[in-house]
Amino acid sequence: MLSAKCIWFHKVITPLRSQHRAKSTFNRGVHFFFKKNLLLTNSITSGGFMVLGDLIQQEIEIHANLLPSRYDWSRTARMFIIGTLMGPLHHFYYIYLDKILPHTDLKTVGKKILNDQLLASPATILCFFYGLGFLEGKTMKQSTDEIKDKFALVYLGDCLFWPPIQFVNFCYLPTQYRVFYINFATMIYNVFLSFMKHFDQPKI
Repeated sequence: MLSAKCIWFHKVITPLRSQHRAKSTFNRGVHFFFKKNLLLTNSITSGGFMVLGDLIQQEIEIHANLLPSRYDWSRTARMFIIGTLMGPLHHFYYIYLDKILPHTDLKTVGKKILNDQLLASPATILCFFYGLGFLEGKTMKQSTDEIKDKFALVYLGDCLFWPPIQFVNFCYLPTQYRVFYINFATMIYNVFLSFMKHFDQPKI
């Protein structure tokens, strides 16, 4: 009888211990990535999601017979570099924004979204095109001409896509999760951004 009770107790306790270990591992992972190494997490995920967005766009181009081969890895590498370099900018921007506008009421959220669209979005677009232009070996004038041609449409797409995304971000997410959430959303937006960047460039 005692042996049977021991076996029953072991069967009950073992899954509970496994669940506790899994939860403990998850909590350590959250602490490591989103508290102890938040800047690194934001930078790497920014580059990683930029790559995923570009690869999705390349898949679309491949099926439309716009790319001669699968994939243009030099293009993807440039997207990763720019995405990773922009990660720290987003990291410190959202920390600072939450310090000067710390509340989550609708008025404050509206101010954050307005600030995002009037300041952060144009700055991000400029960094994206000038940064990639530099990596592609373009002159400042060539990058400026490209921005003049594409900025209005890119910014229009930005204004349509980001305000509802940022509403959820500013209303419901703690500061340490903001950039990761934005990076994930950016993966979708980057399909459009990658198209706008590369649609008129020669395919090699």
